[in-house]
Amino acid sequence: MPERDLFHDVVKTALQKDGWTITHDPLYLRLGIIQMFIDLGAEKVIAAEKAGRKIAVEIKGFTSLSLVNEFHTALGQFINYREALNEEQPERVLYLAVPEDIYATFFALSFVHDVIQRYDVKLIAYNVQKEEIMRWTE
Repeated sequence: MPERDLFHDVVKTALQKDGWTITHDPLYLRLGIIQMFIDLGAEKVIAAEKAGRKIAVEIKGFTSLSLVNEFHTALGQFINYREALNEEQPERVLYLAVPEDIYATFFALSFVHDVIQRYDVKLIAYNVQKEEIMRWTE
């Protein structure tokens, strides 16, 4: 079982406050001999949709001294997890969850913003103190 991110429980609580039901903690994927663990799987039933929405969330705290190294790791994981989900659970949409302050500063940098757009990374910005989702980007 992989080690949990520092803000794992914060994001889990924030998603629950936002009306999501946590269905997997973690979400396990197996592709042949390759095993992957995405931090959370969640589902939200919307009245107009019988099936509802299903998401997977990879949580990153960006707490190390090198935000660039953390970004490299997060982007690589995101791309690999999205490909695995496309094969195993194509109904799920993958999101990368990052702290609100990192979203507003580091993710606003031109280079980072361009990479996020180029690789179609969907983001969730969460507030650590309030344990709330502050922003979803598609």
